[in-house]
Amino acid sequence: MARVTLADVAARVGVSAKSVSNVVNGTGWVGAEVRQRILAAIDELGYRPNLAARQLRNGRSGLIALVLPDLREPYFAEFASSFVSAAQTRALTVLIAQTDGDRDTELAMMVGDGLPALDGIVMSPLLLTAADLADRPATPPLVLIGEQAEALVGPTVHHVGIDNVAAAAAATSTLIADGRRRIAAVGVQESGPSATSHLRFEGYLRALAAAGIAPDDSLYAPVDEFNRAAGSVAVERLIASGARFDALFCFSDSLALGALYTLASRGIDVPTQVQVMGFDGIEEGGFHIPTFSTVGHGTEQAATTILDILADPTPSPGAHHEVPFTLIPR
Repeated sequence: MARVTLADVAARVGVSAKSVSNVVNGTGWVGAEVRQRILAAIDELGYRPNLAARQLRNGRSGLIALVLPDLREPYFAEFASSFVSAAQTRALTVLIAQTDGDRDTELAMMVGDGLPALDGIVMSPLLLTAADLADRPATPPLVLIGEQAEALVGPTVHHVGIDNVAAAAAATSTLIADGRRRIAAVGVQESGPSATSHLRFEGYLRALAAAGIAPDDSLYAPVDEFNRAAGSVAVERLIASGARFDALFCFSDSLALGALYTLASRGIDVPTQVQVMGFDGIEEGGFHIPTFSTVGHGTEQAATTILDILADPTPSPGAHHEVPFTLIPR
C-alpha cells in the first residue's frame, strides 16, 4: 500500500500542501476550522510524517521524551495521557520512560542518554540537584515538572506547575468553611524527596493561621510514600493515637483513597464524621463512594505551556511557569 503523503491530505481537505505542513510541523498560521479538518483527514487517511525527512529539512525530529517516576501512580499515568494527546495535535511523538526515582536513571534521562534525537525532554525528577543540571548541555531542551523540580530552574531549565502552597491553603480553607476545625494533614514527610509534602504542609498551616486555628502536631500523619497503602496506614495510626479529627487533608488523591479504606473499615462515616479532601484531581476519585473533594493541577494547560516552550525557535532563559489549579468539589 502506497504511503500517504502531505499532498494526499491536502487534496482531501482542499487546501495547499503548505497548510498541511504548517499543521503537521506546528509552524505558520492555520485557522482553527481548517486545522480541525486537516487533523481529521490525517486520522482518516492514516498519514504519518516521515521523521527522517523532517529532521533533515528543519533540524527537528518530532520526538519528545516524557520521563516520570512511577507510571503505576494514577496522577502520572493521567498526566502522560493528557500530554501525549496534546503532543499529537502538533504531530509530535512522545517517548515515555520511567525512572522509579533512581538517581542514575534520572541523570541519564536528563540528557537523553540512549534515546534517539529529541526535540525536548520533559521530566519529573526526584533526586536531581542544581549541581547536576549546571553542566548539562543546552540541547535537547529540558522542561521540568513536579514540586521537587521547582527549585532547579536555571539559565536553560524551565519548570511548569501550579502554586502548591496556594492550592493547599485553598483546599484546607474549604474544609474550614465547611465547619471543620480538627483537620489532620495526611502526607507529612521529613526525609527523602519531600518538596511536595513541605509545600502542601505550608499551605495547610497558612489556612489554619488565617482562620485562627492553632496547629496541633497530634494531627500530623506522616507517610513514606504518596500511595494508597501509605494513606491507609497513616490514618490507622492516627486513629490508634487517640487524636480527635473531623477532617483529613490528604496531600494526594492516592493517599485519600487509602485513608477512605481505613475509615470505612473502622465504621467511620464520611463525610458526616470525617470530611476528606484530596489533591491531584485523578479520574478515579470522581467514581469513589463516598466521594471526596480534591485539587486539579491544570494538566491540560501545563501540557500546552510545555509544548509552547519546546516549540520556541528562540529559547528564552529558564523560568518557572505557573499554571492555574482548580478546586473540584464533590
